[in-house]
Amino acid sequence: MAYNEEEAQARWRSLVLDRKASGKSVATFCRERGLREWQFYEWKKRLRNAEAAQFVEVRPVEGLVQSSAARNHAIEVRLAGGRSVVVAPGFDASHLRALLSVLEPGA
Repeated sequence: MAYNEEEAQARWRSLVLDRKASGKSVATFCRERGLREWQFYEWKKRLRNAEAAQFVEVRPVEGLVQSSAARNHAIEVRLAGGRSVVVAPGFDASHLRALLSVLEPGA
């Protein structure tokens, strides 16, 4: 089955998250799914590099009224279309990346 780049990234991102959630070794996980172990590691590295490149510098804007989220030390991430995600202290960065990849594909 041929995938375009975006579909391939989504597929491998899902596989990487599934492997982590399974608690299985990469070798066992790949063997059970008919995947090549070297390919799994290559995609994992590729996704990590792509995700690191997507983050941009955030600067606070002075003079704005703080929301309750800001007063509680949470971070509000504003997305396209007026949506936002509030991230509390101690969040899991990999879960946030997975969520953002679903909410903002191709960003």
